[in-house]
Amino acid sequence: MNVASTPNTRDRLQLRLREPANQVSPQAKTWWALQSVIVWVFALIALVVTVLIWGVTIWWSLAAAVVVVWAALDLIFVPRLRYRWNRWETTDQAVYTQTGWFSREWRIAPLSRVQTVDTERGPLQRALGLSTVTVTTASAAGALKIEGLDKDVAAALVDQLVAITEATPGDAT
Repeated sequence: MNVASTPNTRDRLQLRLREPANQVSPQAKTWWALQSVIVWVFALIALVVTVLIWGVTIWWSLAAAVVVVWAALDLIFVPRLRYRWNRWETTDQAVYTQTGWFSREWRIAPLSRVQTVDTERGPLQRALGLSTVTVTTASAAGALKIEGLDKDVAAALVDQLVAITEATPGDAT
């Protein structure tokens, strides 16, 4: 008998792969847009350097038009899409994450497998009051990252995860 075809197993899998309940901070949209601005500034500098070296050509004009359109789409739509699709949730048993807008990824980390819980705050994140929480497990797939959390929410989440994992029996391997 195929395990995936049994009704109880199928229902449990759908429950486990549900959309996590919590969205990241609305400030994350600004953070992601600022990260993109930094990348596009370098692209603009590269275009200016090419003009200084070779002058304005039809190819340069086409490249500039493509860069401008792509940058505008990236700055206007991508942060909104990331905000819509990046979600997270914790329960007493697991941490759930959902990321991606083009290629979607759902990850579940049982708290009995958690080895470390870290917080990261880069300069832009500090300026916007945001944090990234990284949950490292014994999984070969790597750590779960919850980006764009309000710093107070991130601190409470870290405290909650540490308390639960300390109380969970096992060696997290």
